Amino acid sequence: MECTVSWTGATGARSGMGFVAETGSGHVLVMDGAPDATQPANGGQNLAPRPMETVLAGTGGCTAYDVVLILKRGRHDVRGCTVKLTAERAPADPKVFTKIHLHFTVTGKAIPVGAVERAVALSHDKFCSATIMLASTAEITSSVDVREA
Repeated sequence: MECTVSWTGATGARSGMGFVAETGSGHVLVMDGAPDATQPANGGQNLAPRPMETVLAGTGGCTAYDVVLILKRGRHDVRGCTVKLTAERAPADPKVFTKIHLHFTVTGKAIPVGAVERAVALSHDKFCSATIMLASTAEITSSVDVREA
């Protein structure tokens, strides 16, 4: 797996802290920093997600992928899956994530809550590279809501 990240401020009229990532699969992801009113050249322009927001989004995508796949393999009639992630970061550099809560909302036909809880646990304990990696610095918790579709 590979990815190339390029600073967009190096060639633009305004410097700032924008970046474009090109993934090994040929996709592009734009990232930007938060504006800095005291030192505008050191801040972003708020044109895209922050890099750490993309880490959080990638984590949500990784675990949701697992949960849907596990439920489908269990022959459950999954119609939807969303994950809302809330995170806290350390106050000092390197400002790693210290707490991450993932709230899963799964919709489908007659899906037992226990099946969703098991899928989430399998994802976090065995399959999801992102949550397993982040668990080295963050307390990761989860909750589930199962809705009939």
